[in-house]
Amino acid sequence: MNSDFMGLLQEAGASFSKGQRRIAQYITEEYDKAAFMTAAKLGKTVGVSESTVVRFAVSLGFDGYPSMQKAMQEMVLNRLTSVQRLEVASDRIGDQDIVSMVLQSDADKLRRTEETLSREDFQKAVDAIVAAKRVYIMGVRSASPLASFLGYYLRYLSDNVQIVTASGASEMFEQIVGVNSDDAVIAFSFPRYSTTTVKGVRYCASAGATVIGLTDSKLSPLAQECDIVLLAKSDMVSLVDSLVAPLSVVNALIVAVTKRRSVELAKRLDALENIWSDYDVYEKRVEKV
Repeated sequence: MNSDFMGLLQEAGASFSKGQRRIAQYITEEYDKAAFMTAAKLGKTVGVSESTVVRFAVSLGFDGYPSMQKAMQEMVLNRLTSVQRLEVASDRIGDQDIVSMVLQSDADKLRRTEETLSREDFQKAVDAIVAAKRVYIMGVRSASPLASFLGYYLRYLSDNVQIVTASGASEMFEQIVGVNSDDAVIAFSFPRYSTTTVKGVRYCASAGATVIGLTDSKLSPLAQECDIVLLAKSDMVSLVDSLVAPLSVVNALIVAVTKRRSVELAKRLDALENIWSDYDVYEKRVEKV
């Protein structure tokens, strides 16, 4: 668990009541589960009242239990193994309707992303992409669909778009070895953070490229290596990572870049439409009689 939070518990430990010490002990030993419990469930688990849990959060300097819970979740997400994710997900879901829970959770991530995403950093990212001689898009494992989706649409604008989804470091470096200061790199990484992506981004930064990172926190390993950081919430604790909010930010990037390059895009699409028609790429619309 994050050393700062552990230090906070240790510093305040002397002033804890008997019930609060039980809460602190449980959090220390079972942080992967505690971080995703409601105040009521945490209290029931350790044998104290919900109000005791709330007072515990306030005693640590938080304005209530939700803010303490959020802090714990952000600190532990990248530490959870796949097995731990399944265990926590099972505890959280319980008897809830899974469809409603997932959709509501995703809607909340979209709302929080819209509120926190820096419009200044977003514009810097668009400027860097438009100005770049080449664009490398890097995402491995569960983040690879984000890289592929962004690359698919940016290739309508330019032939100089390289999608890097290699899972191994050696294969990744073979694909980015030519990166230089004329280029922009867009990298994706969410808990559990990919070591391969961080290494690749570090190399690109050392080569002088402008590196744009799309991740969930400015404290993430990826963010530390980037020139521009775009934040999107992705904190569903399960075997499946929620990519709804990151994908929405990707959509916004595509729209913003194509707006800046609308003239070139129109010419390219016009040529493509002729090719698609000549080679029957798409089903032709059947007119109703």
